[in-house]
Amino acid sequence: MNKTPDLIRYNIFQPFTQLFAFTTTKNTLPIERVRYSNVPENKGKLAEALELEAVQMVYPNQTHSSCVADIQEVPDSVISETDALVTNQAGLCLCVQTADCVPVLLYDPEAKVIAAIHAGWRGTIGGIIEKAVSKMARNYGVSVENIVAAIGPSISPEIYEVGDEVVAAARKSIPNVDSTLYKNGNGKFHFNLWEANRQLLLKHGVPAQNIEVLGACSFSEAEKYYSARREGVDTGRMVSGIMLKS
Repeated sequence: MNKTPDLIRYNIFQPFTQLFAFTTTKNTLPIERVRYSNVPENKGKLAEALELEAVQMVYPNQTHSSCVADIQEVPDSVISETDALVTNQAGLCLCVQTADCVPVLLYDPEAKVIAAIHAGWRGTIGGIIEKAVSKMARNYGVSVENIVAAIGPSISPEIYEVGDEVVAAARKSIPNVDSTLYKNGNGKFHFNLWEANRQLLLKHGVPAQNIEVLGACSFSEAEKYYSARREGVDTGRMVSGIMLKS
């Protein structure tokens, strides 16, 4: 690789040399505004840019569910109806794709277990954080207080206006919910997906000092990130990945 690709790298993960974690931007690949979210050829180009084999990059077929899959080897078929992946296997890069939803990456440096989570409002409220953390603990003996977490770029609370359905569901599901909802001047609610996911991580035992919130808005930073709300649902996707190095 002649040039390091343009990637978001998280400060919280920098001390861990055995870990590779990232989020792509519009400028990661040297091709015009690639929509590589569902194109095998372009997924292959991304793998090449990251100096990985395409088969190492494991993607679920995301449906805004709260389903979490345990991955022990390269899957031989599509991982359907799934929005989070967990593994303890080195060399498998767990990937989720976003374009306003929140990518959440988790790592336990003691147990050597990782997770990649796609959390839109449905997944967030549906408990995908709890299910991923619980699977890490149940299947691999992870101690939740050891988990280190990064919350990546998504639509910001300043932009993310939501309807009554989201507000009602958040009030039932999110701890300290008033820190995640506020009204704008027109009386419409805005929802803070970053803080909602942070609150859920805290609720399930991840220490506050172990959580990084990038705070980058996919909608506002148009030259850097894809945004479904700004560009339509057929826009490209950012890829957030996490991998234990072999």
